[in-house]
Amino acid sequence: MSATASDRFGRDRRELALGRLLTELQRFGVQVEEPAVEGRKGGAGPSDAGMIWLEGVPVTFPFAADYVTRSPFTLRRDGEGWALYRGRERLGKAVVPPRPRYYDLTTADGIPYWKIALLHLDSLASTVIQTCAYWATPDQCRFCGIQLSLEAERTIAVKRPGQLAEVARAAKELDGAVDVTLTTGSTRGRDRGALYVGRCARAIKEATDLPVQAQFEPPEDLGVLETVKALGVDSVGIHIETFDPEVLARVAPAKARTGVEGYFRAWERAVEVFGRGQVSTYVILGMGEDPGLTLEGCRRAIDMGVYPFVVPLRPIPGSLMGDLLPPPPDYVESMYRKVAPYLVARGLTSGAVRAGCARCNACSALGAFERSFRDAPGRRLTVLDQG
Repeated sequence: MSATASDRFGRDRRELALGRLLTELQRFGVQVEEPAVEGRKGGAGPSDAGMIWLEGVPVTFPFAADYVTRSPFTLRRDGEGWALYRGRERLGKAVVPPRPRYYDLTTADGIPYWKIALLHLDSLASTVIQTCAYWATPDQCRFCGIQLSLEAERTIAVKRPGQLAEVARAAKELDGAVDVTLTTGSTRGRDRGALYVGRCARAIKEATDLPVQAQFEPPEDLGVLETVKALGVDSVGIHIETFDPEVLARVAPAKARTGVEGYFRAWERAVEVFGRGQVSTYVILGMGEDPGLTLEGCRRAIDMGVYPFVVPLRPIPGSLMGDLLPPPPDYVESMYRKVAPYLVARGLTSGAVRAGCARCNACSALGAFERSFRDAPGRRLTVLDQG
């Protein structure tokens, strides 16, 4: 084996080991010995999340749920810094981001900047409309906690474009934010809130020129996508959550009415507007889905140019699924190992996404598995088989 091949093999093994570790962290969570981690509770996501850099890799993990008290992982002081441990075994250096400096600022009308947008490691994120037309109805998504943070007065109901521009400028200048993710609760309008998200994006772009992802349900009129693009949005997240129709009907009834085929129609148009790799969808594992349907849906989405952001269920305390546990690591890893090489083979990797959750990739281990296959062109891609 040549030195180059040996180095590549070693790097691939490290990425696979990292992928496994991240998968376990996102299942079991991490106990934190000191209250040093700024965590997110409630909201649209990432909820119940501690955020660190582990050996330079962005990671979010559960830290507030009851089951985390049984986790074998601990974040501890290590000299002047931090490290992640499994029992007594030191796994790696951890960097705990300092409290963002812009959090100490307020708007002219007295609203703290952190109630308008939060910094997720290096990504600024905001739910621009913190209410949802489906909340507290039979249509409420069972995994969602969008209004929990509003009920706890940790945010405001509607963020105005000017407010978001002001906060984004500060986050970029004071804390090095590199992109912006804007999401919204669904509205009753035919655009499902997409046009308001687009107006917020335009204000941010004019103030900062940061890349912006907008996340929303498929609008009834898919021509809205062109308007959103013209307003300055760089990429979109149109999230189906699961490719299993039975699970979709159970956990997200309103999305089920759009249906799997309705999402594919929206994605097809979105790829025409935003380009391959700039359209993404969440695919949540651990809700009782059929793995075969999940993998087939991922393959079809990838072939279309849509990035399936595969994540384990992270039950939000207080949500309708708050008493569940994340799925077993072996199952989640098996799905990553089948989806990641197919992404690489189709040239659709997270590194090419301009903004949003797939660009950050901290809530999934998919990126680590992507990297393990990216430099292995001779490796047989046994992907998306049903075995």
